[in-house]
Amino acid sequence: MARPRIKDVARHAGVSEKTVSNVINDYAHVSDRTRTVVRASIEQLGYRVNLAGRHLRKGRTGIIALVVPELDIPYFAELARHVIREAEKCSLTVLIHQSGADRAHELAALAGFGSTFVDGIILSPLALTADDLRDRAGFPPTVLLGELLEEGADHVAIDNERAAREATRHLISLGRRTVLAVGGIDAPGLGTAEARTRGYRAALAEAGIAHDPAALVPVDSFRMPAGARAVARVLRDGVRFDALLCLNDQLALGALRTLYEHGVRVPEDVAVIGFDDVEGGRFSVPTLSTVAPDKAAVAKVAVQLLRRRIEEATDPDGGDPEGADPDAGRDGVVEGAGPEVQSPQDRIVAHRLVLRESTEGHEGR
Repeated sequence: MARPRIKDVARHAGVSEKTVSNVINDYAHVSDRTRTVVRASIEQLGYRVNLAGRHLRKGRTGIIALVVPELDIPYFAELARHVIREAEKCSLTVLIHQSGADRAHELAALAGFGSTFVDGIILSPLALTADDLRDRAGFPPTVLLGELLEEGADHVAIDNERAAREATRHLISLGRRTVLAVGGIDAPGLGTAEARTRGYRAALAEAGIAHDPAALVPVDSFRMPAGARAVARVLRDGVRFDALLCLNDQLALGALRTLYEHGVRVPEDVAVIGFDDVEGGRFSVPTLSTVAPDKAAVAKVAVQLLRRRIEEATDPDGGDPEGADPDAGRDGVVEGAGPEVQSPQDRIVAHRLVLRESTEGHEGR
């Protein structure tokens, strides 16, 4: 038996081939009634979409790139899993690229790797500047993750300043008065570390606690060994503290190890909180309190934004409303419903405090 084709689905559903195509591509201007009829025909006939041909006909490859600084940082590994899941729902394949937080690698990614094999890019930049992002003529559609570098690009993040303020407030509410920020950066920049440091300082100011520049503990990376070394250094220097705000969970997990090795009890002597809610923090001893970004929401919004930009770039008419189905103008097509070029979107997704043993002494909420 011959494999069913799109014209067979159209004949079975009593609509045009273009209407079937519009349903397959999920264009919004097809009515719910028509969409239901076409999908029923697709199911009954066993029609399967030729994804490669479909993408190529639109001038696309069906491939998007996710560019992250380091793949073995658990946050980015977990985020990549969510992005892949969301992309699969849109019949997209994800190419994952590690930039190493190197500006040259991030610029190459931003330019589409000097080729046309990716339709769009989701990029978590650490080394790029606003000037690098300002002129993107000819570059693939791009969605940025993390702190906003420049207002002319789609962007998805949590409110890092607010999140750090909430985490620091929690430590202060426990009676802690000497809170160190491991990885803190006292600078006016727009990076994630700078935003979290501003939130930390704001919470101290609200509580009437004077900011001590020495309370910002620098690190040479955001990995566990760096957190361990940083806390070992402040202990060696005799710095007194009763709480640590670590700017990611990797630093916090490293800090927990050093505190344990030095006989410092957590949370009795020092309360510790991190960022990212990675899996390792749920199994550490003690378990780690953390700021949990909604990673699934970050991925979903980023893929949705990128998909919209790809459609704007490669299919500006959003399908063909003319003759889309026999009931066009009545309930098959909404006039003028093709995609319109949207202004850059700045999307802030949810976060929450997850309180565990490292601040509460027992599993919190």
